[in-house]
Amino acid sequence: MPNHVQTEVLVVGAGPVGMLAALLLTQQGVRTRIIDQECRTATQSYACALHPASLAILERAGVVDDVLDLGRSVGTVGLYQGPARRAEARLSDLPGRYPFAVVLAQFLLEELLEEKLRAAGVEVEWQRGLREIQRGADGVDATIEKLARSGRGSIIPDLQSTVQDRVQVHAEFVVGADGQASRLRQQLGIGSVRAGDPLLFGVYQIETIEPVDHEMKLILNDSGLSVLWPLADNQCRWSFQFVPHETAVEFPQKDRAPLNVIRPPKDLESFLTLRRFLAERAPWFQTEIKDILWIAHVQFERRIVLHYGEGRCWLAGDAAHQASPAGMHSMNLGLLEAADLAGKIKAILRDHADLEVLQDYDRCHRAEWKRLLGLKTPPEPPDGLSPWARQHYPTLLGNLPASGDDLNYLLTKL
Repeated sequence: MPNHVQTEVLVVGAGPVGMLAALLLTQQGVRTRIIDQECRTATQSYACALHPASLAILERAGVVDDVLDLGRSVGTVGLYQGPARRAEARLSDLPGRYPFAVVLAQFLLEELLEEKLRAAGVEVEWQRGLREIQRGADGVDATIEKLARSGRGSIIPDLQSTVQDRVQVHAEFVVGADGQASRLRQQLGIGSVRAGDPLLFGVYQIETIEPVDHEMKLILNDSGLSVLWPLADNQCRWSFQFVPHETAVEFPQKDRAPLNVIRPPKDLESFLTLRRFLAERAPWFQTEIKDILWIAHVQFERRIVLHYGEGRCWLAGDAAHQASPAGMHSMNLGLLEAADLAGKIKAILRDHADLEVLQDYDRCHRAEWKRLLGLKTPPEPPDGLSPWARQHYPTLLGNLPASGDDLNYLLTKL
């Protein structure tokens, strides 16, 4: 990158949300640069499923066929309370071209989006971090740091970033998709409101002797949520919510950086812990476990920003919100935000729309997040719900793998 460059849009953050925003902008003829402080796409991450609405957007971006080839379709969500199956939500009944979710590891989605960006003439500029911004009437001047990684230690290097150089980028708009520690959000001074205590989860990715069925399972009990996502090739992922007294493990906050992954030793302890969780929370899961591939401990906040941005600087994805991981909302709603934001910026730059259209972006997406996080009084449960579904309606509202009209439809069918 030269020392002084210009672009129409600078996207900060090259996770799925940032790369989708950059791709859609580029496909609409908007000159775009995208940077990320990491050295490559994620290797392991929590996000692993795409909602029906996300698939429709990925079709627009030209990557949905590859997603369908690589992923595993999920048409039903089984809803349990301990040993009893109490209801189910049928994604397969949804209207639209994609009445199902697709289980796909986040790093595979990122690789597809990066390949599509490269084909469109845009290279992700890795190891580039946003230092600061200066806002003006006609755009934003951003100071970008070129980073280098160095390792200390003779056996396991402690990788640290050092600044090699700084460059100045002038952009008409800056999109911040740089995760929960968003530098752009910090520069804008945007606060957030929290919706309850952090959620602590233990995540087990396992290999089974026989494949599990093509169904997401959501288990509600006094110990919190438990979630099963089926993966490909005799693999599945269990996530168990911890209550504070259950463990003394330190939980790192969820971010785009690699999860705090534990490569379990080949001893009995990891298997016994997993089997205890399954016996207590999902005794009906009788599939024989061949191996534990990895374990992670993650803390998820539940937050939404007070506003998504202002002027010519706007947030999307984890930079703006965090949520319960059960329904994979944060990434999926982030993809919807990326598409909406890209469309509105294009309308301003090419179709002479007023900057005010970005206030609509803010109002629309914050309203949906307030609903999902329980920050506003939820609507009355629809008629016809079973007593169990009516009792757990607020929890189901925030944890089914859908949003907007799709979520409304599923809730009416429980």
